Amino acid sequence: MPTAFRVIAALTALCASIMLANAQALPKEVATRAEIYPIPSLTLSDQQFLSGDAAAAKPVTVAGEFRVAQGTGKLPVVVLMHGSSGVGATMEAWVHAFNAMGISTFVIDGFTGRGLTVVGPNQALLGRLNLIVDIYRSLEILAKHPRVDPDRMVLMGFSRGGQATLYASLERFNKLWNKSGVQFAAYIPFYPDCSTTYVGDAEVAARPIRIFHGAPDDYNPVKSCKAFVERLKAAGRDVVLTEYPESAHGFDSGLLGVNTVTVSTSAQTVRNCNIKEGDGGVLMNGETNAPFTYKDACVELNPHVGGNPTTAAESRNAVVEFLQALFKLG
Repeated sequence: MPTAFRVIAALTALCASIMLANAQALPKEVATRAEIYPIPSLTLSDQQFLSGDAAAAKPVTVAGEFRVAQGTGKLPVVVLMHGSSGVGATMEAWVHAFNAMGISTFVIDGFTGRGLTVVGPNQALLGRLNLIVDIYRSLEILAKHPRVDPDRMVLMGFSRGGQATLYASLERFNKLWNKSGVQFAAYIPFYPDCSTTYVGDAEVAARPIRIFHGAPDDYNPVKSCKAFVERLKAAGRDVVLTEYPESAHGFDSGLLGVNTVTVSTSAQTVRNCNIKEGDGGVLMNGETNAPFTYKDACVELNPHVGGNPTTAAESRNAVVEFLQALFKLG
């Protein structure tokens, strides 16, 4: 072998050794690779979603960040869906927790591509069910990825994203909008809004649903979720609601050390609304029997948000234990 080729071969081997050593020295919560994906999706009204009217929707491209955890072969994945303030700092804490377990993560940003940053003070800016379309479109990407185990993907969401996570489990919605050919292995909604009743919403996928909520939450009160859970249990579904005391909306921000509760100024809450799907996919105010709008009298402002480090850690441990068992991790 000519000298030049021997030198190149030696340098290549040295670089490979350094890369391997660096990979072995990485903290376990650090992913080995990050990939950013455009997600072709739709912006549509809740009525268009419920009636399956894709033709009237507006095409949009949102984005997702895929972090490949340390490990080899096809890995399990947690797909994460943000709430009304977009992808926030607490999401990073969850990503690190899952990556440390050898679980890859896919964080969806359903706002930036739509020109949004925050919708809390004006929830009418985006129909609640849009995020479910984003979620299903993400499944299409992940199902084809060579490093993803399509049988071990879990969906997790927070607040508005928690609501999307919960209702993405509906068999009806999967039939209407999920074209990926796969389903999530489980659904983990954090403090979702359960105040809306959809046609056939007790018919969810035969997969575990694990809801985490705070007892004093006055943004999305746990009371409505308890009622929904009872209906799901009556239908024989695998659903568990874990309720934490002294835990306001967003209590898992305690993972970042946040231990105060404040008013989310001007944020809209439907905590006192009774919303039901009517004919033609129109969401109706159950009290007035008129189409629901965010100008209805039941819509209130200024709910509380804040962290609780103790219950944040408890919920993280519960989710970790659940995923370890579900994914059969050592």
